Amino acid sequence: MAKKSAIAKNEKRRRMVAKQAEKRAALKAIATDRSASPEEVFQASMKLAQLPRDGAKIRVRNRCGVTGRPRGFYRKFKLSRIALRDLASVGQAPGVVKSSW
Repeated sequence: MAKKSAIAKNEKRRRMVAKQAEKRAALKAIATDRSASPEEVFQASMKLAQLPRDGAKIRVRNRCGVTGRPRGFYRKFKLSRIALRDLASVGQAPGVVKSSW
């Protein structure tokens, strides 16, 4: 089980990303626009740099919904490999059958 603080920090980042998505997208569009003047590009990049780092989508970590484990994460199920195996063994993961031979 992951630390509660790590899970809470990641959830806070998710909320911040959702809140600042439009503002970041607009500033990035100006900063990468080739037809914009160098002053506009500079101002947009400076405003983008002043925004909180945790608002960037790249800082969100995929974590298991059951245990909070950050590694061995399956996006399709939103579970870690360990939690997925446990649920598949019991038959609670939909569409997954644990093979045995």
